[in-house]
Amino acid sequence: MKRFSVQIAYKGTQYYGWQRQLNQPSVQACIEDNLSKLFDSPRIPISGCGRTDTGVHAQDYFFHVDLSDDVRPEFIHFKLNRMLPEDIAVHSVKEVDLNWHARFDARNRTYRYFIHTEKAAFKNETSWHYTYPFSLEKMNEAAEFLIGKQDFTSLSKIHTDVKTNICVVSSAKWFQVEDSSYYFEISANRFLRNMVRATVGTLLDVGKGKLEPAEIKAILEAKDRSAASLSVPAHGLFLWKIDYPEKG
Repeated sequence: MKRFSVQIAYKGTQYYGWQRQLNQPSVQACIEDNLSKLFDSPRIPISGCGRTDTGVHAQDYFFHVDLSDDVRPEFIHFKLNRMLPEDIAVHSVKEVDLNWHARFDARNRTYRYFIHTEKAAFKNETSWHYTYPFSLEKMNEAAEFLIGKQDFTSLSKIHTDVKTNICVVSSAKWFQVEDSSYYFEISANRFLRNMVRATVGTLLDVGKGKLEPAEIKAILEAKDRSAASLSVPAHGLFLWKIDYPEKG
C-alpha cells in the first residue's frame, strides 16, 4: 500500500463544501466517486486538510489517499484531471510516508476574502460586491488585535464539536489590488468554523465606522458570538495556502 499527497484547487460555487454529505454534492464526494471509477473499486476514502463550507473556494488544498503499490503518481494526476469537472483541478500528486496526514501534519493555513466595490460582471462568484465606503487604514489597525494566541469564540460558529477555540494567528491584513478590488488575508495554525467570514464582517464594520478598531479586543474577550458582527457571504472566501514542514 502507498499513500499519496494530492494538491488540488476548486471553485466551490456548485458544492455544499468539501465534506461528503447525504444527497448534496461535495468536493470530497466528487473526487472519491471518480477514484472509485478509475480503479473500479468500492468507495476509496480520502482525507482532506480541512473543511470548507458551502460555496467556499480553495486555491491550495491537499488530501491524502491510500492506493495499491503498483499505482504511479503521474497516472493519478493525469487520469483524475481528465475525469474531474472543470471546477476541480489536480496540481500535483506525490508519494508520501504512510504516516503523513493531510490535516494533522499541516502547520499553517492562510485564507483570503475578496471584495470589490464597483459592479463587475465576472467577479460575482469569487468576490463579494460591497457597496459601503470604508477606511482600509482603520480595518488594518483593527486587524492587529487579532494577532497572537487567543480565544476566538466570538468569531466562530456556536455549538461546534471542537475541543478548544484557541487559535494562533500569525498575520492579518487587508490589501488593495486594484482601484475597486481588495482582499483580507489571515494566517493561523488552525481556524474555527465561520471564523474568517465573521472576522471579515466585523472588520468591515470597523471600516465603515460602526465600530472602533480597539473594540476588536473587547469582542474577543467577550467570548460571545453575538458580540461580533454578521458573517459575510461565503463566495468571496478562499482557502489560499496550506503549509507543511515538508510539503507532500
